[in-house]
Amino acid sequence: MKPADVIERILRVDHAGEYGAKRIYEGQLAVLKNAPSTPTIRHMAEQEKQHLAAFDKLLPERRARPTLLGPLWHVAGFALGAATALLGEKAAMACTEAVEEVIDAHYSRQLETLEALAAEGKAEPELAALIEQFRAEEIEHRDTAREAGAQEAPAYPALSQGVKTATRAAIWLSERL
Repeated sequence: MKPADVIERILRVDHAGEYGAKRIYEGQLAVLKNAPSTPTIRHMAEQEKQHLAAFDKLLPERRARPTLLGPLWHVAGFALGAATALLGEKAAMACTEAVEEVIDAHYSRQLETLEALAAEGKAEPELAALIEQFRAEEIEHRDTAREAGAQEAPAYPALSQGVKTATRAAIWLSERL
């Protein structure tokens, strides 16, 4: 794959992921409204909005198209957030933990890809720095969710595995479509 195609794929999937994360938090906040976890969720949602804004800017600058699945992620992200929040605050946190665990690994792979491009003389230092910053914030979200009792959620193993599987599928599809 040509370096330009690799970068377009990275931008497309990351834009889709940040959009999906924004919608997950919107779904959680719609259900949890004034729950004790609401300020924490709002803080994470604000960071996701900043991530999305960065990719909103990069897509046209780099002439990369967004995923064709945006309408699906609009509905699916909100539904996932609302559904987990309906199970309670700990389930909402389990959703966050699972998504962010997958995203940490995803961003790490992207950073390795960007390092390989740099070794070939096709460096993307600004993009790599942005992804590293966002990765650190996603790890913070994962850790916050764990501290808030994510692993105490009802049916935690099944819930976590289901969210991780859905997140991996969304990444795979968004990279390609």
